[in-house]
Amino acid sequence: MSKVDIVKSDGAKAGSIDLDESIFGIEPNIPVMHQVVTGQLAAKRSGTHNTKTRAEIRGGAAKPWKQKGTGRARAGSSNMPHWRGGGVAMGPKPRNYAQKTPKKMKRLALFSALSDRAASDNILIVDTWDFESPSTSRAQTVLNAIGATGKVLLVIDANDTNTEKSFRNLPNVHVLPVGQLNVFDILVSDYVVFTKDNLPTFAKTTETNSMDNKENE
Repeated sequence: MSKVDIVKSDGAKAGSIDLDESIFGIEPNIPVMHQVVTGQLAAKRSGTHNTKTRAEIRGGAAKPWKQKGTGRARAGSSNMPHWRGGGVAMGPKPRNYAQKTPKKMKRLALFSALSDRAASDNILIVDTWDFESPSTSRAQTVLNAIGATGKVLLVIDANDTNTEKSFRNLPNVHVLPVGQLNVFDILVSDYVVFTKDNLPTFAKTTETNSMDNKENE
């Protein structure tokens, strides 16, 4: 297993921890990551686009001119798609873009993304967050101390409100509860920061999957 240093909020070393090889040490599966990210982005689409067909355009019921004798092309309605102000032929309608992605594929993509960041030494482990009250300025100081530069994904506990409020206003930081960790946010971040308590392990993921299966029964 590969070891990663555990650092305090002031940057001082507080020990080391072994990363779970089944999560942080696999060969990244790029096609699976691509498919899962594509599904994530598709699910974010609102799908509210809408165009009117010729049946939905107001007016146009009367025939513009008689069928014969005018020298012009035949016309049955002013709502025809090739007329200005007419309906749209085969235009977009509201739809759901969500894709069904198997759980095993999502898990493999997540482990692949984490392994890719671990291979680049871009996984940081903090001992604990000790924000007694929200402080954005101190949050920036902490990031500088632990060496988190560029785009940072900060993984926190769901009930750690002081840490969330401290980091969420920083433009280069995305704060995410550990239960919402996903492939897209990992891949668009330069560094992923965990605490030693919420660091993913195979035992934790297995327990979470078991609970999800029981809820779905």
